[in-house]
Amino acid sequence: MKIVFLDKSNSLYFEESAKLLQENFECWSDMQTAKDEIKKICSSCNITFVAVDENHVIGLIGAHPQYDGNVWEMHPLVVRREKQKNGIGKLLVNALEVEVSKRGGITIYFGTDDESNSTTLSNTDIYENTYDKITNVINLNRHPFEFYLKCGYKIVGIIPDANGYGKPDIMMAKRMVRL
Repeated sequence: MKIVFLDKSNSLYFEESAKLLQENFECWSDMQTAKDEIKKICSSCNITFVAVDENHVIGLIGAHPQYDGNVWEMHPLVVRREKQKNGIGKLLVNALEVEVSKRGGITIYFGTDDESNSTTLSNTDIYENTYDKITNVINLNRHPFEFYLKCGYKIVGIIPDANGYGKPDIMMAKRMVRL
């Protein structure tokens, strides 16, 4: 298995990356929308890596610069379901962090939606006892925020009702160490 930059000219990796999005995210459930997203995340100013095993894409991570390049938004991160829990996501995150640091980035941030009542932040009034709820969040159903905590990211906020009433977006971030 290797981690490589995703190049739009590699049609196999491009198609497999789009299929990975299509299979794992409702918002990219049709192939054309997924392909459009891959084109967008492969733009010249963005960073996009794929994890490749036996010449097939098994994972994808991307990021784009914000705040004059001081901050980068991670978007997306996905690993084939049958390949999860094998360290591939961590390898993708590490590769992204190294590249963001090389490009002068100080912070990586992202939102990790809770659309399926997977944490105790769902179906509650986030505006009441906000900080206690963030501090004491519990993973109820394999929500990825715990993976990101293990990678050193911290919950830095919540956007209540981002995905509908009672369905927040959990904002996470990590400061990069300069190389």
